[in-house]
Order: sequence, then C-alpha cells, then structure tokens
Amino acid sequence: MPRAQESDVDGIASLITIDRFSPVPLYFQVATSLEDLIESGKLPAGSRLDTEVALADRLGLSRPTMRQAIAHLVDKGLVVRKRGVGTQVVHSAVRRKVELTSLNDDLRRAQRSPRTEVLAFSVAPAPEHIAVALHLEPGADVITTQRLRYAEDEPLALMHNYLPAAVAPGLTPEQLGEHGLYQVLRTHGVQLRIADQTIGARRATAAEARLLGEGRGAPLLTMQRTAYDHAGRAIEYGSHVYRADRYSFEVSLVAR
Repeated sequence: MPRAQESDVDGIASLITIDRFSPVPLYFQVATSLEDLIESGKLPAGSRLDTEVALADRLGLSRPTMRQAIAHLVDKGLVVRKRGVGTQVVHSAVRRKVELTSLNDDLRRAQRSPRTEVLAFSVAPAPEHIAVALHLEPGADVITTQRLRYAEDEPLALMHNYLPAAVAPGLTPEQLGEHGLYQVLRTHGVQLRIADQTIGARRATAAEARLLGEGRGAPLLTMQRTAYDHAGRAIEYGSHVYRADRYSFEVSLVAR
C-alpha cells in the first residue's frame, strides 16, 4: 500500500486552508480539507498521516482541535487509528446521489473500479410480493439475480434484482458479470424513466455479513426500488444492502 512520506505530509499541510475569522469551527475546516484530499486521491488509501501533535504544530492549532478533526474523519470511516502505525487513510466511502442510476455506472464515473460477482441467476414464477412489486399476474415468470458488487476489490453491496422475464429474454449471468444491470437493459432497448424508492437501515444477517466482509449484526443501509420505463411498465424491482461504513446516499433539498 502507498504511504505518504513526511515531506508529503508537509505538502498536504500546506494545502489546508484555515480561516481563523470564519464561524466554521477550526476542527471542521481541517477535517473537510483532509476529506477533500482523500476524495481527490491526493491522500490515497494506505497513506499514513503524521501524528496529531506534529500536524497541530504545522498548522498552528491546538492538539485538542486536531484530535477532534481526526476523530471526525474516523467517524466517517475515512481514516483509522492503528496501534504502532498511526492514523492511516482507508478507502473513501461511496457517496451516491439519490437518482435513477446504476451503482456500476456510478462507481465507474467515480473511478472506483467496480467488479461484480453473480451469485445466483434463475427464471421462475414470481413470489407473491415480487409479483405485486412488478404489477404482474400471480405466477408470472421473473428473472431473479443475486450479485455481489465490489469497489476496488472491496465488497460494497449485495443486490437482489427481479425483472419480468419478457423484458430481457436474452439476459445472461455473463452480461451481468461484465456490465451493470441498467447498461444491459439499455442494450435490450429498455430505457428507465422513473422509480419508487425506499431507503432504510438494519443489521446484517450472518450470510450478508460473511459476503460483505463485516461482523455479524453490522449496520447496513437498505434500498428497495421499483423502476418503470417511459410507458409506465414496471421493469425492475431491486432489494439491495450496502456497507454503512463505505456507502451513503446524498439528497438535495429545496425549500418551499
């Protein structure tokens, strides 16, 4: 793993701008600057920060202020403190805007090197709750997939998806292993236009924890989505879980 040398840390400290007249707390200004450096790749995963004491001295800050800034990054899952090693940058969390997009496409745009493992693929009559979600007649055939999505070789999301069998009759596990579901649907002439989506949270089951590399009962973000095409047909129902320490949803709010 790459490590930041001491001279690199000196350079990084010079990139942190502190406005002592700003109402924004100093610790938050430092934490935000470091977060930007991590997200931009200037502080890649594996980089080791200098001690809080040394960073505080370089920036002219108190030690409690620097300690609070680093603690803020630890809470966000951007750095970890390791005994005998110090503070080290880990993979930055994936922040995804709540839009009708594919996780695979979002990861590629963010240059996070997505990889997909197809765990299950079948065509069978839909369970009752899936038929309801897709507005199908009871017993109608659906394509059922289970996939494990990686970002930079780290497991990130476990995804269950269901599609009416007639939507993409040529769909194969190989296609889903190479491309995102929405990209594959586009090659079949299907364009999604709108979706109903619910976001929540719960604890991981033993099976989910094992696949995602988490401890049993670890917190997970959840998402259920039914997506429709321009004609109003229900095309896909997805039920996904994401590692809460590596993933978050972003929502833009408008005042009325």
